Amino acid sequence: MEIQFIGAAQTVTGSMHLVRTKGGNILLDCGLFQGTRRESMEVNRHFRVPVHEVKAVVLSHAHLHHSGTLPLLYKNGFKGAVYATPATRSLCAVMLRDAAAIQESDARFLNKHAEREGRDETIEALYDDDDVVAAIERMIAVPYHTSIPIAPGVELTFMDAGHVLGSAVSVLDVEEGGKKTRLVFTGDLGRHDRPILRDPEVPEDTDVLITESTYGDRLHDNRDKMDEDLAKVVNTTIKRGGKLIIPSFALERAQEVVFALKKLKKKGAIPNVPVYVDSPLTVRITDVFKLHPECYDAETRALMRGADSPFDFSDLAYVEDREGSKAITANPDPTIVISASGMCEAGRILHHLRDAIGDPKNTVLIVGYQAQHTLGRRLVEKKLRVKIFGVERERRCDVLVLNGFSAHADQNDLVDYATKARDKGKLQKIFLVHGDPQPQKVLKQRLEDASLGEVFVPAKGDRLDC
Repeated sequence: MEIQFIGAAQTVTGSMHLVRTKGGNILLDCGLFQGTRRESMEVNRHFRVPVHEVKAVVLSHAHLHHSGTLPLLYKNGFKGAVYATPATRSLCAVMLRDAAAIQESDARFLNKHAEREGRDETIEALYDDDDVVAAIERMIAVPYHTSIPIAPGVELTFMDAGHVLGSAVSVLDVEEGGKKTRLVFTGDLGRHDRPILRDPEVPEDTDVLITESTYGDRLHDNRDKMDEDLAKVVNTTIKRGGKLIIPSFALERAQEVVFALKKLKKKGAIPNVPVYVDSPLTVRITDVFKLHPECYDAETRALMRGADSPFDFSDLAYVEDREGSKAITANPDPTIVISASGMCEAGRILHHLRDAIGDPKNTVLIVGYQAQHTLGRRLVEKKLRVKIFGVERERRCDVLVLNGFSAHADQNDLVDYATKARDKGKLQKIFLVHGDPQPQKVLKQRLEDASLGEVFVPAKGDRLDC
């Protein structure tokens, strides 16, 4: 058995790894690469694996940098199945169609811009809605803890990764020439004691572990500190008459921020001000959350049984139409606005940032990882001037970061997970993916110091034996 690392190798986007077995090749994730517009288009436009070499796809979760090129796979002639949890399948039906619509809209905009400038250039969307429907049609929903054969000699079992709704640790039991190997792919690994979701699960008898390493060099604040810091940001911003703008991933992060604000409001820790979730995709995803209680932790299930939804409270409004979004911007009163996209590269968040960034009363609160070359990363770096809609603007608002909201495991979580995998079996090799080089270097050293087996940091294109 061999693994070829195609995407999210020494970077955090474009997750894609090909497990080559005698019974057929299994693609772990099929994600969009996210970076500068030009680089992203170049990487994503040409599918990075010969389609005829892929027997089946195993999808860890619905975030686009893990699922976003599935329609392109089918557009290129793939006829096999994609295996995912029921919640992931539901989310992909929403998120991939939204991605197709955005790509088509962007292509129209860029083509009009090129035409105005007299350039002979035509941009095509990566895929359209028909390609998305073809991909969803071939997705097979597999519940947690249910084993299913996906190729000769290869059996798949999903366990809970605790990262986002429906996220899975993918367990592949591979038999070749009388030898059995258990390969475990964490996808994106969550944290313990998070709101809404259950804790990550560790399989037994792991031989080979492919694990994310996004925060391999740092630790997160605990849950109580996170709530305290959020309350402080809200109170400071509202007191000076400003708006709090929270760029948020539509999946999981937005729902966690809403839940945290609900709890603070119930305790009287923050004032009664309007809270808007201004993202049609977030609204649709929140509806999907309500359909999958099998993913909730005990606290959230108890709230739902008592008709006290974690996703609703007074002063909270979900906004889908453009006129409602424009009204938020036009209103000068203090408000809290949660909007996508989480890395500030597209969506309605750009409109809110354009109007808020020049006013020192306002605050932009970053609650998730910001990849290199994104507007979100430039805000985190406190750049004094940033481009929004192609226009350079002066940043006068505050920019604060709360890493406590991260849905990714931190360094201690990652080491703990690998330690438990070793203690529950015969861990021999660890491959670090989905991380930038510095965090991976630090995490590799910690894992080696803990004597957890051979640790590798594969580069893009590397093919390594298991």
